[in-house]
Amino acid sequence: MAFEVTLRQLRAFIAVLECGSFSGAAETMHLSQAALSGLVRELESRLGVRLLDRNTRNVGASVVGTAFEPMVRRVLADLDEALESVTNLKDLRRGLVRVAAPETLSCTLLPGLIAAYAERHPGVDVRFDDVPIEQVIAGLRNGSADVGFGPAGVFADDGVEAHVIRADPLWIALRQDDPLAAGETVSWKDLRDRPLINYMPNLALNVLKNVPVRQHPREIVPVHRVNTALSLLQVRPGCVICPSMARSLVEGFGLAFRPLCQPVVTWRIAIFVRSRSSLSPAVESFLHFTLETAADWDGGALASRRRPGRRKG
Repeated sequence: MAFEVTLRQLRAFIAVLECGSFSGAAETMHLSQAALSGLVRELESRLGVRLLDRNTRNVGASVVGTAFEPMVRRVLADLDEALESVTNLKDLRRGLVRVAAPETLSCTLLPGLIAAYAERHPGVDVRFDDVPIEQVIAGLRNGSADVGFGPAGVFADDGVEAHVIRADPLWIALRQDDPLAAGETVSWKDLRDRPLINYMPNLALNVLKNVPVRQHPREIVPVHRVNTALSLLQVRPGCVICPSMARSLVEGFGLAFRPLCQPVVTWRIAIFVRSRSSLSPAVESFLHFTLETAADWDGGALASRRRPGRRKG
């Protein structure tokens, strides 16, 4: 059996018990005494039982009302908790953002960005996973990640929204004893006969398409991680292409790092979010924070031109 009971009726019932009078309850709820009494009568009528015993001096719970009171309080408390939870999410006092990014960005761009966001919104839990770019793509598509970072152009469908946040020139990591390390810059032609230890799964798509074929490296040694590539370079001849922002990472391996030119090729970095669903307040906040922060980076004009308006859920 369904009872058409309203929250105002339940709150009126509890207010009478807490105040011990209809007049006090009416004042608490900012109602006239007649309106307050009407809410209680409607509740008793809907339930078909008397909840309050009244006399000229006081009012109190009936036997049924005494049993009903704790259940009503639990319902109202659960509702208040739910409403507070929604408010906390909206005001970013709570929330969850699941971020995924490949290793190069995990070692360079992401730690500082996440730390800066956490300082502004300490109540939001940012969970970060450093995974291959293929897993970034899969996580966004299956919903296990809210935000992804990676090279622009890796998504070919309209289910993911991409915002370019940085265009970083590519540099070359070399052994200190490599003759090319003595120069201020290195050309692609100079690298022709050096093994390229490559960790970028989309090297041909995102990098080599911008370089004349006659200047492509003759030998490419594939690995999966940038740290593996740099470690190999420490013990064997070759070179490793990295974005310029990886300078501290490369030099931490004791390697030389030089700008790569003729031609200069940039690595465009994007932040990705799902476009077919509304974003939670925390995820939307992280997206906008990233775009605002990116406007101050080198190449940040890309981000400022593409900053979206506030999305509607």
